[in-house]
Amino acid sequence: MDIRMIRIGLALFAGAVGARAADFRTIEGAALRDALVRETSQPIKPAWKSMLLYLADLHGESVLPAVAHFKYPYQSIGPGYQDGRVFGHIDLTHERLDVLRAAPEHVRNQIRNELAGQQADGLIPGIIQFSVAGKASWKDFKGFPPIWVMAADAYVAQSGDTAFLGECLDALEKQIGWFEAKRRVPTGGFYYLDIIANTWESGMDEGVRYDERPPAPEACVDACAHLYLLYDHAAQWSRKLQRPIAAWETKAAEIRKFIRTELWEPTTGFFYDRWTVRRPDHRHLTLEGMWPVVVGAATPEQAKRVIDEHVLNPREFFAPHPIATVAMSDPKFELRMWRGPAWNCMTYWAARGCLRYGRPDAARLLLEKALDATALDFARTGTLWEFYHPMLGDQTLLRRKPNGKNVPNRDYLGHNPLFAMADLWRKSDSAVGP
Repeated sequence: MDIRMIRIGLALFAGAVGARAADFRTIEGAALRDALVRETSQPIKPAWKSMLLYLADLHGESVLPAVAHFKYPYQSIGPGYQDGRVFGHIDLTHERLDVLRAAPEHVRNQIRNELAGQQADGLIPGIIQFSVAGKASWKDFKGFPPIWVMAADAYVAQSGDTAFLGECLDALEKQIGWFEAKRRVPTGGFYYLDIIANTWESGMDEGVRYDERPPAPEACVDACAHLYLLYDHAAQWSRKLQRPIAAWETKAAEIRKFIRTELWEPTTGFFYDRWTVRRPDHRHLTLEGMWPVVVGAATPEQAKRVIDEHVLNPREFFAPHPIATVAMSDPKFELRMWRGPAWNCMTYWAARGCLRYGRPDAARLLLEKALDATALDFARTGTLWEFYHPMLGDQTLLRRKPNGKNVPNRDYLGHNPLFAMADLWRKSDSAVGP
């Protein structure tokens, strides 16, 4: 019997007896795994259970002892990630949202670990790597998509710990200051470094938007949406903490108007980077155009068009395993990292956008199809992949990076918030938003 079948058998055995041999390096990791096993008793489709039990093990194995400036044991991107002991990026937010219902204190501790690394200039490190000796290192000149605020919001909603927002708001205000000083476009909006250089600050490594570039920084649809998210949260948190809110509300309104007018193309009904929005020969349908819907910056009519004409379009993003990261009808679509394959975390965000704009039907459809497809592949391969074949094909046929590891990572935690997706699937049945 090969290792794949052994792991599948162990996962199935766990469903019967609630245990599986795993490499838990911390007490906290073992406790997290047990809490997630208990969460599998929530209403789910039976076909998903073995997959979720396996994911519970991956979570438990990813919690490592406190090191460097971390006060608490930290959660790595996962045991299958190629670069070993790594903390942060958008993966960390997905991991926190995934375990929130099972272990809210763990979520709070990971937020504190993340904010502990904030630099004096306000930058919060994107990816922190650790040497064998425990020395931390990161890039001190670039950030990452600042979606951590959604994890903080979710933790407070779950725990009622409103006082924690004081810590978060102080860090958020400093981070906003960094973006305003380092990533503001003089003609309006914000950008990620990727628009001018191969830094992958946006998290969309080697994405099709960067095959061509403008001669100078231009407003990026994802960066602008994420800054709206930060301004909006600064206003919300300030209100809860009885701090001044007017400046944050003004800034949120300004960037929201910019997104709705400067990044929207009414003919196609989609959002684009500013330098391409009026240039059809340079435009591409990429998932980043959904972020204004996810964060609530789109108008209701704009959101309706994005959802109905694109996200649910089987010729574009609505693949058998949704969602494709580049529309299947786009000439740039290919089975390569961020250029076509499906990432479960992005399906999760798309579903949250659907719920935000009153479309639980669309959210439930996206989530159920993605979870079904992931469970089907888990039964076939005995692992969870970094990203997936959108047409339900063999994951080893996908390509990652030509100059590095060129296949998706196995046992990948950071992009598979399957517990969160199952929870959102349950909520979408009763039309309750995130």
